[in-house]
Amino acid sequence: MFVTAPVTVAVPATSANLGPGFDAFGLALALEDEVTAQVTGSGVRVEVSGEGDGEVPTGADHLIADTMLRTFDRLGVARPDGLVLRCRNRIPHARGLGSSSAAIVAGIVLARALVGFVGYDPRSLSLAAEIEGHPDNVAACLLGGFTIAWTSDDGAYATRLDVIPEITPTVLIPETRGLTAHARAALPQQIPHRDAVFNVARAALLVRALTADPSLLLTATEDRLHQNYRAPGQPETAALVAELRSAGVPAVVSGAGPSVLALSGQPTAPDGWWARSLSIASTGARILSTRHAEGDPVAAGLPS
Repeated sequence: MFVTAPVTVAVPATSANLGPGFDAFGLALALEDEVTAQVTGSGVRVEVSGEGDGEVPTGADHLIADTMLRTFDRLGVARPDGLVLRCRNRIPHARGLGSSSAAIVAGIVLARALVGFVGYDPRSLSLAAEIEGHPDNVAACLLGGFTIAWTSDDGAYATRLDVIPEITPTVLIPETRGLTAHARAALPQQIPHRDAVFNVARAALLVRALTADPSLLLTATEDRLHQNYRAPGQPETAALVAELRSAGVPAVVSGAGPSVLALSGQPTAPDGWWARSLSIASTGARILSTRHAEGDPVAAGLPS
């Protein structure tokens, strides 16, 4: 029933929201975690190197392992007696760069590959969004490029667009960490109608800016929906975004923060931060080794 050889998947970092596209826009970045999974005799063991080493669980409660087990259940497949996972983590944890989404996507892709399913199925996004709680990061991680995600009564959906090559993101990453739950708790239950209209216009403009006209980026990345409300909890992040924008750099909070994403220029990191220029990942999650396929882009989901 299970593939006996190890299976390895690479999953990219992501930046969500991009200013006005709260819980809808995502961008895949060329910084990948790699995870290898193999079915074994008994128990679940997780080996971690890089980010999270010594900090994350090493058993069945590890996010990738837990996602794999949930995916087996969704597929209607009996869980294997044992699993070994080897995680080579490069995506910074708790910095607004989609590390949890990468783990969830890796778990879905690996579970599917271990039972012989390789290839795209859009229902994977619904499962990933169900586990993560929102679809923006997982959509970009699955599909690559620039994604627009939305939810309906029957699940989550996304469409993917190519970003013009003139756009060269830089991520500014602080030493301090943040928690998505804390950032979401800062958001009000209601916002003024004029602010909603403001964001609708900027989000629509941002699609044009990313795919055709980068001269629009500074205006298109304006936001009144979430960043100002989160600023008191992340004052250094808010100050850096404001400083960069005053200098004409289209900078936004990356996801829930505290990292900052600059969509043009090569800003210098302030003390206590480091800067990484990252190209946009044109493909999302991809299987690197399995007996069924090698090197194919894959967005994993549920079989028909």
